[in-house]
Amino acid sequence: MQIAIIAAILTAIGGVAFAMQNNVPVTVNFLFWRFDSSLAMVLLLALACGALIVALLSTPATLKRQWQLAQQKRLIDDLEKASTRQVDRIATLEGHAPTE
Repeated sequence: MQIAIIAAILTAIGGVAFAMQNNVPVTVNFLFWRFDSSLAMVLLLALACGALIVALLSTPATLKRQWQLAQQKRLIDDLEKASTRQVDRIATLEGHAPTE
């Protein structure tokens, strides 16, 4: 997880540095939309859109892993409680067992 954060920070720093060195005005045409801005702003906007797309695509997998982890923790708790009950039951039965 820490490696991913470091990689994201380095990518962002690289994107900002690249954008700041490319500040000429450009025109972006997309379908019926026209946008005039500096190349730096267009590059930063593209970087932000890419990060948003990655975040949206990775969200379902992350939520599934968190749900599975919570389910496994509940199962562990249930099994630990059952184990404690069995240990108590064994101790009770051994305490009442006839001694020879």
